[in-house]
Amino acid sequence: MRAPWLIVATVCVGAFMGQLDASIVTVAIPAMRSDLHASIDEVEWVALVYLLVLVGTIAAVGRVSDMFGRKLLYIYGFVLFTAASLACAVASNIEWLLLARVFQAIGAAMLQANSVALIRTNVPNTSLGRAIGLQGAAQAIGLALGPSVGGLLVGLGGWRWVFFVNIPAGILGVGLAWFLLPRTKVKARRTRLDWWGLITLLPGIGLLLWTLSAASRGQALNPSTGIALVAGVLLLAAFVWIEHHVANPLVDLDLFRSPAFSRGILTGLLCYLVLFGVLFVFPLYLVEGLALTAAAAGLVLTVLPAALGAIAPLAGRVTDRVGPALPTTVGMALTAAALAIAAFAPLPLWALGVVLLIIGIGLGLFTPANNATVAAAGPAHHAGMVSAVLNMTRGFGTSLGVAVAAAAYTLGSTASHSDSQSGFHIAVTVLAIIAAVAALVCLTQLPRRTRRA
Repeated sequence: MRAPWLIVATVCVGAFMGQLDASIVTVAIPAMRSDLHASIDEVEWVALVYLLVLVGTIAAVGRVSDMFGRKLLYIYGFVLFTAASLACAVASNIEWLLLARVFQAIGAAMLQANSVALIRTNVPNTSLGRAIGLQGAAQAIGLALGPSVGGLLVGLGGWRWVFFVNIPAGILGVGLAWFLLPRTKVKARRTRLDWWGLITLLPGIGLLLWTLSAASRGQALNPSTGIALVAGVLLLAAFVWIEHHVANPLVDLDLFRSPAFSRGILTGLLCYLVLFGVLFVFPLYLVEGLALTAAAAGLVLTVLPAALGAIAPLAGRVTDRVGPALPTTVGMALTAAALAIAAFAPLPLWALGVVLLIIGIGLGLFTPANNATVAAAGPAHHAGMVSAVLNMTRGFGTSLGVAVAAAAYTLGSTASHSDSQSGFHIAVTVLAIIAAVAALVCLTQLPRRTRRA
């Protein structure tokens, strides 16, 4: 067997790149719109279509990887992701760019669906928390660094470099995966793919993500938004019914009978909601409320991913020693406390930096422990499926975080300084409450004696 930590390092490359591209394009959208002569409605799909396809296809990819082998799908994913990144970089019109983003997202789904699964099936249980801590940190840092890195690349070389930067990383990833990843030993039985499940899941998720995007732009009360929401819910209800009745479902709903799995999925959703809510509302306040430049705001924001990346591997070690209950509970409680401080008192810039530092530490404690819990809750032959569900949850959480934070910020803010502060406080209060709810859910893992103490 190859050294487990070389496998973890290889997986982290794909985890970082796949999530980086989910957020890196946000700051490049104005430049894309100008260069490609696209409308605002068209160019917004550059970010949305990636998330839609990634979340919508990841369950199918996870199922296929369980049946046919994770190394093969991982390598193909890197090749497709890299080739599609090149196609994005040289796009001459918005239609070309959107089509290339679809294929880029499929490649990213092939990477993300296999990341936790490869670790789960190749790392000893005694080191699982630390290994998943590294992988989770790579994903979270990729998501959090996207806007800052994107802004830097756009400023230095233009929006096309947002995609060109993926090419050397992709070539490196293919080489590492080819030589370091082992073949899949424990495979699920090969069966027909659940096409009816996929047909209802993909548009259902797409409509819900579009609804969240519309809500974040202040269009929550539009009739089209309501119709899309109802249609999305009905399609996902049909998906659940299908998964209950087919012999070989995309997602085995019996997984949710495990309290550890269900709790981990729920708190993971809330964690990423809070993370992306923070990444949305803090830059707005720093620019509109404190009059920082976009570059300076991005620099302040890097405190969060830096803290998360530093603490996550250490938190993984703690998880391996004491289990997930303590680090997940403490992590979300710290996050809630930091947000509550920011919500109830006007803070100077340095204090906001400390708040971001504490949030990074809190989420860094939570993420590896929670991911390890979810990964260990499913059988080895369903590792790809479990990894896919975890990543679907992340996609929903990020979209929901932006929508919730945008709605709360808009509720209390206009263009003036005082109203920006009011909007910031309302948004951060909502995020603090959500983090506190997540902490309470995590608390249910602790033994009763510990809770009473």
